[in-house]
Amino acid sequence: TAFSKCCKEKGFLMVIKCREENAALKECLTYHYKDSALYEECKQEYLKEREEFRQTGIPAKKRQQKVPTNM
Repeated sequence: TAFSKCCKEKGFLMVIKCREENAALKECLTYHYKDSALYEECKQEYLKEREEFRQTGIPAKKRQQKVPTNM
């Protein structure tokens, strides 16, 4: 993001020099945070993963790892 790039370039001065980028980032995050369609999509994905975990006992991150085929 522009904010990350600015912070890397400005170092300790980022607090002063990256205010515009920080404001734009906050505005973007706030917009998406209030998006009810995105909220519902994330909620459904979470509920699906939770149900799979309850059935298998395996977290989603572990389930997504590929099992070696040469065992």
